[in-house]
Amino acid sequence: MNQPRIAIVGAGISGIGMGVALQRAGFTDFTLYEKAADYGGTWRDNTYPGLVCDVPSRYYQFTFAMNPEWTQLYSTGPEIQGYLAGVARGHGLDRRTEFGTEVIGADFRDEGWLVTTSTGAVERFDFVIFATGFLHHPNRPDIAGLDDFAGPVMHSARWDHEVDLTGKRVGVIGTGSTGTQLVSALAGQVPKVVMFQRTPQWILPTVNKPYRALTKRLYRRVPALSRLAYQVNRGFFAAFSQGLVHQGRIRSLIQWVVARNLRSVEDPELRRKLTPDYQAMCKRLVVSDRFYTAVQRPDVELVTDGIDKVRPDGVVTADGVLHELDILVLATGFDSHAYMRPMPVTGAGGRTLNQEWANGPRAFEGVMLPDFPNLFMLVGPHSPFANHPLTAVAEAQSSRIVGWLERWQAGEFATVAPTRAATDRYNARMRAAAPGTVWTTGCQSWYLGKDGLPELWPWSPSRYEKLIRRTPDSVDYQLDPRVMSRK
Repeated sequence: MNQPRIAIVGAGISGIGMGVALQRAGFTDFTLYEKAADYGGTWRDNTYPGLVCDVPSRYYQFTFAMNPEWTQLYSTGPEIQGYLAGVARGHGLDRRTEFGTEVIGADFRDEGWLVTTSTGAVERFDFVIFATGFLHHPNRPDIAGLDDFAGPVMHSARWDHEVDLTGKRVGVIGTGSTGTQLVSALAGQVPKVVMFQRTPQWILPTVNKPYRALTKRLYRRVPALSRLAYQVNRGFFAAFSQGLVHQGRIRSLIQWVVARNLRSVEDPELRRKLTPDYQAMCKRLVVSDRFYTAVQRPDVELVTDGIDKVRPDGVVTADGVLHELDILVLATGFDSHAYMRPMPVTGAGGRTLNQEWANGPRAFEGVMLPDFPNLFMLVGPHSPFANHPLTAVAEAQSSRIVGWLERWQAGEFATVAPTRAATDRYNARMRAAAPGTVWTTGCQSWYLGKDGLPELWPWSPSRYEKLIRRTPDSVDYQLDPRVMSRK
């Protein structure tokens, strides 16, 4: 049978999962473009001290590549990056990957895509799949004087391992998962850590226990244990997700757990500063077994006054106090609404991605766009990624994409894109459901779009997987039946 030519942009979790899914379905004419030198995406780029995943290891993995060698309940960044690279190379994706090659443009012309790379090459493909993720453009805060700081300034996603922390006073701007992990790791390792907090976070307690050699040996010998552990975790996250999308017992229980955890902070004034004024899970819930211990150390200072400016010798807060520092770390997150932008992408009739997303990113079922035929996205807008493993999301979406490719191969269509009407109906249903979720209960977060509503799937992840794995209803799509020039 004729093989479609496929371009996959990005070799992180979703790109690797897509590549393996294509091979398992018999598709071999694809190229995986990666601008960096290795696999792993965000787990390759983020190497800051204390980096740990907030989803258990035995759930944060592909179902087709269960790993019995996880070393602890929540894996470190290097361990996850090693796992992802091992999966990719173990499935032979390195033979189809072009490292150090950034896709800088994609244009739809004559029933196909012209993909331009940083090498100057222009290749033609029948399909393009964007697996660029959404946490890869570091957000640098607009703070007066930031460029004047005399010491090293680094974003957490661009950690400079050449910088010697010995004997240095370190300032950390940001209090999300990254900020709390950094403070927890640096406390006691440097003379002084100053954490600049704009908004306090609810902390879900956990114990990151290491796995014994006997445990790993059992998982090696009995593969069914990995599948069982995956399903147990899946059940837990299914229950947890009910608290995200419904007011009820689960949400109340989680609120009680995090509030009780906060009581472990003994100093009443410090506890007050660390107490959020919004419901737990309104922002992405921080999972930590070390932060409250770290922030109570005498060599850690929590600063809640707003930052006024940065001077060469430190940070000046709104109260006029100068906090003298040697190193400044920006744990300020990412532009989570960029996706494949700023790459220029042009669909049918010359419509650009910036035009399509002028009012914020949106898609049809998280994977397709009207007027952009034969274009797919993995973990695209409104995918269920809040405290949920992206491996599971990517696998489900990959199955949908493979289904479309099989239909193309069978000659059912030349190009496919969702209709504008279907996309509008789909997004209207999500916007109508959003007010019932925890993300709209009174906090500001990177989940929210321009309209103040979360750019997240407003129902359970299992409902999304059921939707994305079903056979698409052709009435929702524009299927172009023109005869293709087969290659």
